[in-house]
Amino acid sequence: MPSPRLSLRLPALLLAAAIGGAVVAHAADPPDSAEAAFLAENEAAMDRMMADMAAHPTGDVDRDFVAMMIPHHQGAIDMAQAELRYGRNETLRRLAQEIIVEQQQEIAAMRLALGQPLPASVPAPDQPPAPAAHHHHESH
Repeated sequence: MPSPRLSLRLPALLLAAAIGGAVVAHAADPPDSAEAAFLAENEAAMDRMMADMAAHPTGDVDRDFVAMMIPHHQGAIDMAQAELRYGRNETLRRLAQEIIVEQQQEIAAMRLALGQPLPASVPAPDQPPAPAAHHHHESH
Protein backbone atom coordinates (compact mmCIF):
# COMPACT_ATOMS: atom_id res chain seq x y z
CA MET A 1 0.00 0.00 0.00
CA PRO A 2 1.97 3.07 -1.17
CA SER A 3 -0.38 5.69 0.29
CA PRO A 4 0.94 5.67 3.90
CA ARG A 5 4.50 6.16 2.68
CA LEU A 6 3.37 8.92 0.32
CA SER A 7 1.39 10.65 3.03
CA LEU A 8 4.44 10.65 5.34
CA ARG A 9 6.86 11.96 2.73
CA LEU A 10 4.61 14.41 0.93
CA PRO A 11 4.27 16.99 3.74
CA ALA A 12 8.06 17.07 4.21
CA LEU A 13 8.59 17.41 0.46
CA LEU A 14 5.98 20.14 0.19
CA LEU A 15 7.44 21.93 3.18
CA ALA A 16 10.95 21.71 1.74
CA ALA A 17 9.65 23.11 -1.55
CA ALA A 18 7.78 25.87 0.27
CA ILE A 19 10.82 26.81 2.34
CA GLY A 20 13.03 26.70 -0.75
CA GLY A 21 10.52 28.85 -2.62
CA ALA A 22 10.31 31.31 0.25
CA VAL A 23 14.08 31.70 0.35
CA VAL A 24 14.23 32.23 -3.42
CA ALA A 25 11.30 34.66 -3.33
CA HIS A 26 13.16 36.82 -0.83
CA ALA A 27 16.57 36.72 -2.47
CA ALA A 28 16.07 40.23 -3.90
CA ASP A 29 14.31 41.73 -0.88
CA PRO A 30 15.74 41.06 2.57
CA PRO A 31 13.03 39.41 4.68
CA ASP A 32 11.86 41.20 7.79
CA SER A 33 13.33 40.01 11.06
CA ALA A 34 10.30 37.88 12.05
CA GLU A 35 10.27 36.08 8.72
CA ALA A 36 14.04 35.61 8.79
CA ALA A 37 13.76 34.07 12.26
CA PHE A 38 10.83 31.90 11.13
CA LEU A 39 12.76 30.61 8.11
CA ALA A 40 15.87 29.96 10.21
CA GLU A 41 13.85 28.02 12.81
CA ASN A 42 12.16 25.97 10.10
CA GLU A 43 15.47 25.18 8.43
CA ALA A 44 16.94 24.08 11.77
CA ALA A 45 13.84 21.94 12.48
CA MET A 46 14.08 20.28 9.05
CA ASP A 47 17.82 19.62 9.42
CA ARG A 48 17.30 18.15 12.91
CA MET A 49 14.36 16.02 11.71
CA MET A 50 16.25 14.60 8.73
CA ALA A 51 19.34 13.84 10.82
CA ASP A 52 17.29 12.16 13.57
CA MET A 53 15.21 10.16 11.07
CA ALA A 54 18.40 8.55 9.72
CA ALA A 55 18.22 5.94 12.49
CA HIS A 56 20.38 2.83 12.36
CA PRO A 57 18.20 -0.26 11.78
CA THR A 58 17.83 -2.45 14.86
CA GLY A 59 16.28 -5.49 13.19
CA ASP A 60 13.00 -4.73 15.02
CA VAL A 61 10.48 -3.21 12.61
CA ASP A 62 8.40 -1.68 15.40
CA ARG A 63 11.39 0.01 17.06
CA ASP A 64 12.70 1.21 13.70
CA PHE A 65 9.27 2.65 12.82
CA VAL A 66 9.13 4.58 16.10
CA ALA A 67 12.77 5.68 15.80
CA MET A 68 12.00 7.27 12.42
CA MET A 69 8.48 8.48 13.17
CA ILE A 70 9.19 10.34 16.41
CA PRO A 71 11.66 12.77 14.77
CA HIS A 72 9.13 13.25 11.93
CA HIS A 73 6.46 14.21 14.46
CA GLN A 74 8.91 16.34 16.47
CA GLY A 75 9.76 18.21 13.26
CA ALA A 76 6.06 18.98 12.78
CA ILE A 77 5.85 20.17 16.39
CA ASP A 78 8.89 22.43 15.96
CA MET A 79 7.47 23.94 12.75
CA ALA A 80 4.06 24.48 14.36
CA GLN A 81 5.74 26.24 17.29
CA ALA A 82 7.50 28.55 14.82
CA GLU A 83 4.11 29.36 13.27
CA LEU A 84 2.76 30.22 16.73
CA ARG A 85 5.76 32.50 17.36
CA TYR A 86 5.64 34.36 14.06
CA GLY A 87 2.37 33.64 12.23
CA ARG A 88 -0.57 36.03 12.21
CA ASN A 89 -3.31 33.98 10.52
CA GLU A 90 -5.59 32.84 13.36
CA THR A 91 -6.84 29.79 11.44
CA LEU A 92 -3.28 28.62 10.86
CA ARG A 93 -2.32 29.38 14.45
CA ARG A 94 -5.21 27.21 15.72
CA LEU A 95 -4.16 24.47 13.31
CA ALA A 96 -0.58 24.73 14.58
CA GLN A 97 -1.83 24.31 18.18
CA GLU A 98 -3.78 21.21 17.13
CA ILE A 99 -0.73 19.81 15.34
CA ILE A 100 1.37 20.23 18.50
CA VAL A 101 -1.16 18.43 20.72
CA GLU A 102 -1.89 15.63 18.24
CA GLN A 103 1.73 14.96 17.37
CA GLN A 104 2.76 14.94 21.06
CA GLN A 105 -0.02 12.46 21.80
CA GLU A 106 1.07 10.22 18.92
CA ILE A 107 4.69 10.33 20.14
CA ALA A 108 3.48 9.36 23.61
CA ALA A 109 1.35 6.52 22.21
CA MET A 110 4.33 5.17 20.23
CA ARG A 111 6.61 5.31 23.26
CA LEU A 112 4.00 3.61 25.45
CA ALA A 113 3.50 0.86 22.84
CA LEU A 114 7.22 0.05 23.08
CA GLY A 115 7.38 0.47 26.85
CA GLN A 116 9.64 3.51 26.52
CA PRO A 117 9.55 6.24 29.18
CA LEU A 118 7.60 9.39 28.38
CA PRO A 119 9.31 12.78 28.58
CA ALA A 120 7.75 14.87 31.35
CA SER A 121 6.55 17.48 28.83
CA VAL A 122 4.48 15.05 26.73
CA PRO A 123 0.96 14.27 27.95
CA ALA A 124 -0.10 10.61 27.81
CA PRO A 125 -2.71 9.95 25.10
CA ASP A 126 -5.48 9.48 27.66
CA GLN A 127 -4.68 12.73 29.49
CA PRO A 128 -5.84 16.19 28.41
CA PRO A 129 -3.06 18.43 27.14
CA ALA A 130 -1.53 20.93 29.52
CA PRO A 131 -3.47 24.21 29.63
CA ALA A 132 -2.37 26.67 26.97
CA ALA A 133 -1.07 30.15 27.73
CA HIS A 134 -4.59 31.50 27.10
CA HIS A 135 -6.68 31.05 30.24
CA HIS A 136 -10.11 31.86 28.83
CA HIS A 137 -11.31 28.25 29.30
CA GLU A 138 -10.60 28.13 33.01
CA SER A 139 -13.47 27.69 35.43
CA HIS A 140 -13.09 28.58 39.10
